[in-house]
Amino acid sequence: EVQLVESGGGSVQVGGSLRLSCTASGFTFRSFNMGYYRQAPGNVCELVSTINRDGSTYYADSVKGRFTISSDNAKNTVYLQMNNLKPEDTAVYYCAAESRGLALVREFLTTCSNYEYNYWGQGTQVTVSS
Repeated sequence: EVQLVESGGGSVQVGGSLRLSCTASGFTFRSFNMGYYRQAPGNVCELVSTINRDGSTYYADSVKGRFTISSDNAKNTVYLQMNNLKPEDTAVYYCAAESRGLALVREFLTTCSNYEYNYWGQGTQVTVSS
């Protein structure tokens, strides 16, 4: 059974930093393209960043230069380092792995965890206050 377990969310002030972790089990790590989505109350689910099987990465324009995604294959873990956080970064962040070996979808989703082609973590809350 594929499992993605997240940790690292919390509350910080504007300009602060957090690091999210996503530990995977139940599949050969890095056989799937992985990344993070986020969803704020009343908003759509948006792709934040991906790290692909070939090591390439993607960042949404809103987080470029502030967030860094990486992985530790020995620990089966993907990390999202978030620096210079802003109030608009406040959301529930979901780790995801694309189940068909394709790229994580970049189109907005209505609800993160309902998209059937991704495996999803449980979500972790990130709150940035001014």
